[in-house]
Amino acid sequence: MGEDFKIAVIPGDGIGPEVVREALGVLEKIAVTSGHRFTIKELLAGGCAIDATGRPLPPETVQACRESDAVLLGAVGGEKWDGLPGDQRPEMALLGLRGQLGLYANLRPAFLYQQLKEACPLKPEIIGDQIDLMVVRELTGGIYFGPRGRSKQDSREQAFDTEIYSEGEVERIARIAFDIARQRNSKVTSVDKANILESSRLWREVVIRVSQDFPEVKLNHLYVDNAAMQMVRDPKQFDVIVTSNLFGDILSDEAGMITGSIGMLPSASLGEGNFGLYEPVHGSAPDLAGKDQANPLATILSVAMMLRYSFNLSAEAAAIKQAVERVLAAGYRTGDIMSPGKTLVGTEQIGKLVTSFI
Repeated sequence: MGEDFKIAVIPGDGIGPEVVREALGVLEKIAVTSGHRFTIKELLAGGCAIDATGRPLPPETVQACRESDAVLLGAVGGEKWDGLPGDQRPEMALLGLRGQLGLYANLRPAFLYQQLKEACPLKPEIIGDQIDLMVVRELTGGIYFGPRGRSKQDSREQAFDTEIYSEGEVERIARIAFDIARQRNSKVTSVDKANILESSRLWREVVIRVSQDFPEVKLNHLYVDNAAMQMVRDPKQFDVIVTSNLFGDILSDEAGMITGSIGMLPSASLGEGNFGLYEPVHGSAPDLAGKDQANPLATILSVAMMLRYSFNLSAEAAAIKQAVERVLAAGYRTGDIMSPGKTLVGTEQIGKLVTSFI
């Protein structure tokens, strides 16, 4: 007898409903093959929520998410709502969910599929056999959330943003990074700027202390400027990177770029326990909405992350990833990853192909 899991699903805007639909089709197949039950509740957030309720994140959406075991999000935003004030834009739904659900750890894997090596901008000798790394980004602290403001100095405008981290914030993100590393290749690279910033010196001290509880995991440190260089010089050296909100924002995008396609990148934002919000890295791409052209693989792989990190269903997560690899090996491609000699398919067809290979 399988377990029961409650999933809050937020299709969102643009291509969000299309890619989420295909991901849920894959999840239905997993339910059949595994015996587990996934109860889905669809919710409003983003631009569609503004149109329906006048606000990007209705309270009932937040409450339903809290009552669930995990959240699957498609994408939010679009040109239709670009004229709204900043605090009323669709993107505020994502920030609101992160804050109100207590999501403090952002996981951004960067995995280069062998079938897509030609899409990688790096030379083959740099790529080697495999690129497979995970960026663990602190999500609720640092300079994005510290005191900020503007003032006048000698009649000229000046502005400030403040980087603040507490011991507790660093410790909890470090523990997640070490725990993930021991399930992978047992190596953590902590990225900071401890030669300049006091907040980074505290960061490094706490990470070193936490590492003592994980003796099987190797720890090394890089300054952020060197880390950015090393990622394009030799990305194979990395396993798990743990870093602050600001540095993680930049490095996770750099890591994603070396895989060649943003349409292949899933992500997770974790809170206490096993609760998490899972979403593709790509945006809502309203120009592709309704055209059966969007790549659903990042959302499908986000479901795989959900199975692994929130539901502890590692075998089922691996089955989805293997099915994606088999579809790519068979030569099927959506437009964003298309190359000569391959077979162009749409959103719906590639979703059905993944499902058939599970």
